[in-house]
Amino acid sequence: MTTLPQTMRHVDLPAPGGPEAMRIVDGPLPQPKAGEVLIRVHAAGVNRPDVAQRQGTYPPPAGASPILGLEVAGEVAALGDGVSDLSVGDKVAALVNGGGYAEYCVAPAGQILPWPKGYDAVRAAAVPETFFTVWANVFDMAGLKAGEKFLVHGGTSGIGTVAIQLAKAFGAEVYTTAGSGEKCLACVRLGAKRAVNYKTEDFLAVLKEEAGSVDVILDMIGGAYFDKNIGLLGKDGRLAIIALLGGAVAEKANLGAIMMKRLRVMGSTLRPRTAEEKRAIRDSLLAKVWPKLDAGDVAPVIHAVLPFDQVADAHRMMEESGHIGKIVLTL
Repeated sequence: MTTLPQTMRHVDLPAPGGPEAMRIVDGPLPQPKAGEVLIRVHAAGVNRPDVAQRQGTYPPPAGASPILGLEVAGEVAALGDGVSDLSVGDKVAALVNGGGYAEYCVAPAGQILPWPKGYDAVRAAAVPETFFTVWANVFDMAGLKAGEKFLVHGGTSGIGTVAIQLAKAFGAEVYTTAGSGEKCLACVRLGAKRAVNYKTEDFLAVLKEEAGSVDVILDMIGGAYFDKNIGLLGKDGRLAIIALLGGAVAEKANLGAIMMKRLRVMGSTLRPRTAEEKRAIRDSLLAKVWPKLDAGDVAPVIHAVLPFDQVADAHRMMEESGHIGKIVLTL
């Protein structure tokens, strides 16, 4: 059995700031508690909540590691008490509550997933955060069904690329918005029936003409799109809000339309959910989505792979919003 080191390299954030505020330092190895697993990290996904935490606007929940990083892939290095369904050396991916930008990371056993068939660490690390988020919001909360019309804003984001594929794979008609012709084309290739360039087109006008209405919207813009989202939803439509890139306040909100069309407006965040809630999402993913990943019916889209030492460049890339899909760090 390999002896574990006493220390590890990890990304430290002495104070909130720009990408240059992060630095790589040596620190103590985390220890798995009962029900937890220690993972030797081979790759870690980069996500917008990481950027927000670095900027000081999204603090980690109580008890979570202050180290950035919400998803990893690697191999099991040690097991906490009570973990019996995993073994040291197993290749796993995990949604973590923090601590992913490090050589070793602790994860609750209920948030561990096997690598899909044929995957390496980079592809496996690109799965957990986006697939957990899309499944929890689009399918569990908003209840998207086969035959319904679905719109996701930001179709070339990590979330968007997964939402397009999963909605299409489960029988929905998919629409999306994106910020360039190139990005719109990428969305169509992933399965969108129509991708609207929000910089040159009014998505409400375009989709009212082409789709009439939609049943479910996954929105990460927030206030700036709220009234148009309400206008586009059909009877019994559902709006799931997961981020506020366009502001937390809606200047216009047609409450009458919400009443007349029997709309449901929902919001959620993933990170503060309990271990039990995340385990339930994990179990649904294993039962319903993993067979599609194993078969290659859906797959994470990876925009860039950078070495761990270039974490600042990865954050700059995320903030510039030119990416199509996921940004992954390798250790």
